[in-house]
Amino acid sequence: MTRQNGPRFDENYLRQGSPTNSTFGETIPRVNAVSDLAIAATGVVLSTAIPLQAGDVVTNITFVTGATAAVTPTAGFAALYSNAATPALLAQSADFATTARAANTAYTVALATAQLITDPGIYYVAVSFTATTLPTLRGISLGNAVVAGAIGLSAKVLAQSHGSAVGGVAPATIATPTTNASVPYLAVT
Repeated sequence: MTRQNGPRFDENYLRQGSPTNSTFGETIPRVNAVSDLAIAATGVVLSTAIPLQAGDVVTNITFVTGATAAVTPTAGFAALYSNAATPALLAQSADFATTARAANTAYTVALATAQLITDPGIYYVAVSFTATTLPTLRGISLGNAVVAGAIGLSAKVLAQSHGSAVGGVAPATIATPTTNASVPYLAVT
């Protein structure tokens, strides 16, 4: 068979089961989640860029733990931030509190309020854990935080940590971030 044009459907869309009439976005293609990543520090937020389209409705955030489980968790959350120059909190999940996070497991958490995306762009999906030992997350390491930063040509920051001792409450904005080389696989539906 010979095809002279490009693919009719995005290959990543097809890998996800071709979801019909539903939102599906991911920070990196799932097939690239090849690394077991240490994320930020306890009580620190890790926010990762995710492209979203106008009309998307974000209700849930999914993360996949790596080989290390959370030990003695006390707080945490997943959140969605806007595509503004200083990203603002749109919604967050309930506090994870003492919910166990086993190794090598996918977790889907609901946002307190579903978010209708009206402006296409790069938004930020965030996760934070407060625990004696943080879980690792599956994703990709860029090897150097500079690569994940805004390197010019209007490039967006791919991953950044911010906040401290946030517990179960997401900060109102992504303020004074530090670029991070760890880009976890996070999905929104």
